[in-house]
Amino acid sequence: MNSDIAQYKGKFRKGSYEALKKLNNKSVEGFISEFIGLCDPSYVFVRTDDPSTARYIREKALETGEEIPLKIKGHTCHFDGPGDQARDKARTKYLVGKGVSLDPHLNTIDRDEGLDEIRGYLKGIMKGRELYVCFFCLGPTGSAFSLPAVQLTDSSYVAHSEDILYRSGYEELVRRGPEFTGFFKLIHSEGALEENVSRDTEKRRVYIDLKEETVLSVNTQYGGNTIGLKKLSMRLAIYKASKEGWLTEHMLVMGVYGQGSRVNYFAGAFPSACGKTSTAMLEGESIVGDDIAYLRKIDGFVKAVNVERGIFGIIRDVNPEDDPLIWKALNAPKEVIFSNVLMQSGIPYWQGDNRKAPDEGRNYQGEWHKGKTDTEGNPLPVSHPNARYTIRLRELANCDEALEKPEGVQIKGIIYGGRDSDTSVPVQQAFGWNHGILTMGSTLESETTSATLGKAGVRKFNLMSNLDFLSIPLGRYIENIMDFGKGLKEIPAIFGVNYFLKGGNGRYLTGMHDKRIWIKWMELRVSGEVSCIETPTGCIPLYEDLKRLFAVILNKDYRRDEYEEQFTLRIPENLAKIERMFKIYTEEVKNAPKTLLKELEDQRSRLLKVRKVHGDYVNTGLLQSAEYKK
Repeated sequence: MNSDIAQYKGKFRKGSYEALKKLNNKSVEGFISEFIGLCDPSYVFVRTDDPSTARYIREKALETGEEIPLKIKGHTCHFDGPGDQARDKARTKYLVGKGVSLDPHLNTIDRDEGLDEIRGYLKGIMKGRELYVCFFCLGPTGSAFSLPAVQLTDSSYVAHSEDILYRSGYEELVRRGPEFTGFFKLIHSEGALEENVSRDTEKRRVYIDLKEETVLSVNTQYGGNTIGLKKLSMRLAIYKASKEGWLTEHMLVMGVYGQGSRVNYFAGAFPSACGKTSTAMLEGESIVGDDIAYLRKIDGFVKAVNVERGIFGIIRDVNPEDDPLIWKALNAPKEVIFSNVLMQSGIPYWQGDNRKAPDEGRNYQGEWHKGKTDTEGNPLPVSHPNARYTIRLRELANCDEALEKPEGVQIKGIIYGGRDSDTSVPVQQAFGWNHGILTMGSTLESETTSATLGKAGVRKFNLMSNLDFLSIPLGRYIENIMDFGKGLKEIPAIFGVNYFLKGGNGRYLTGMHDKRIWIKWMELRVSGEVSCIETPTGCIPLYEDLKRLFAVILNKDYRRDEYEEQFTLRIPENLAKIERMFKIYTEEVKNAPKTLLKELEDQRSRLLKVRKVHGDYVNTGLLQSAEYKK
C-alpha cells in the first residue's frame, strides 16, 4: 500500500494537512496514510494541542448527535446501544504470531487470521464520514513517563472523551523528533449506525497487536472497547514495561496527609467493587489518579504518575451524601459527559443518586417509562448499572497539585485490597517487598455479590487487580514486580486491606468510613511513628493507636472488643486461602515463580506453628504476648 500521505491531501480539513506535515515524521504519516487508504473516510481532521481543534471535535459530537446537550452548560449525554454496554472480553484478543504462546487465560487469535478479519471489517467503513486524527500523551508530557499515542477514530464522542481523559500529545511528538517510532497506534470505527448507536455489534472486535504496539477496534462505541488509551493501551504498556524494567499497574495514586504539612503518596490496587474509588476519594486526602499508574525507579526511589488526567467512572450510587466531591463536580458548569443514564428535560438521573426519578425519559434502551419491562418481563432500570461519567480530575476539589509533575510522586506505600468476608484483617503490613507482593498482591481475591453474578460469596482470583489486562505470562509478571524492588534506596511498604470482613452473624465488622483510619495508620507506619504487632500473615496495628485515630478523625469511641473481633487471626480461613493459591499456581499458572510457592509455604508454617499453641482463632493479646518470630 502506498504510504505517501500526499495522495490524500484533498480529504484533509483546512489546516489539518499542514499540521500533520509539520511533525515531519514518516512513521506517523505512514500509519495515518495506511488507514486512510483502508477505511476510506471522506474527510480527515487533525487534533493538535491547539484548543480550537478540541473545540471542533466537541462541536462535531453535538452536530452528529453522538452527544446531546444537557441543561447545565458544558454537560452532554451519550448513549451506547443496549448490546454495547461493557468491555467485550470474549472478542478482545491478542494477535499472536507463529511459535508465540501466552498463558491459557489470555484470549488470543492467530495474528494473520485476526488482521485479515478486522481489516476486512475496516475496509471502506468510514466512507462518507470524518476521520479524527488525535495526538495524545500517556503520562505527563516532557517526562520520563511520557508515552505518545496516535488515535484514529470516526467517533466524535470517543475523540471528545479522550480529550477530557488524556493530555494533548502533538508537541510531545514534535519534541521526540522526526525519527521517533515508539508511539502507540490506535484505530477505531464505530461502524454503521442506527439511531446513532453501533448497529453491527455482533461484528464487534477489539484486537491488540503487541508486535506493532497497535490496537484495532470496530463496530462498538462503549468507552472500554473504544477509548484506546485506557485499558487497551494499558495492555501495550504492560508488555512494553516488562521489556524495559518499569511497571504498568491497575492502581490509584493518592496523597495521605500526616503531621503538619507532611504528605506521603500511596498506590493501590483493588478489583472492581472492592473500594478503589472510595479509597482514592477519601475525605481529607488528595487524588492523583483513580485507575492506571506507571511506576519507575528514579534515583533509587519508586516514582509514579497517573497515566490519565481524567476519570471515566461508574456513576451508579454516586450521590451527595456518599460522594460529595464528585457530586459537586457533576453539578458544576464544566465539561462533563454522562453516558447511559436517564435523560429528562436536560437533567441526567441514575441508579443510587438518592433523587426521585421521573416517571419517564430517555435512556440507553430508548424511550423509558416507570414499569417498562424487557422481552422477558423483567423491569428495566432507570439507567444502566454501568452508566458512566467522564470528567477532568482538575474539576475535583481534592485533585492533588502533583497531577502534572513530570517527575511523578514518590510512592511510600502500596496497598492491595480485595473483597473478603472471613479471612483477612482490615489492615496489615507485609514483612517486606517480596512478602507483600507474593502473599498480598499475587493472592488477591474478590468475592462476588448477589448483585453481580446472582450468587454471592464466590471467590474470584485477580492478582494485583490486573488479571484482565495482562499481556505477558503471569509468572513473568510476578517476577518483574519482585525484580522491581531490587536496588532501591527506599523500598515502599506493602499493605493489605479488607473493607468487607464479617462477623458470625453476617454483619460487617467495619463501617464505611473506617477506611480513613486504616489509611492514616499506614501513613503513620511509613513515617515511622507507630509500632505494630507481628502475626504470621503480617503486622497489625496496636489497639491504642487505632483508638486515638478513631477519636481524632471520626469522633468515635473505638472499643477493645471491636478491635479484637476485627483483628483476630483466623487460621483455618488463612490456611484455606493458601491451599487455593497453591492450586492456582501449580495447576493453572505456567511457570509460577518458586519464590512465590516458598513464601506461601513459609506463611503456612507460621500459621500452623501458632495454631499448635493457641488454637484456630487467636486474639491480638495472645499474639502480642507470645514469643513469636516470623
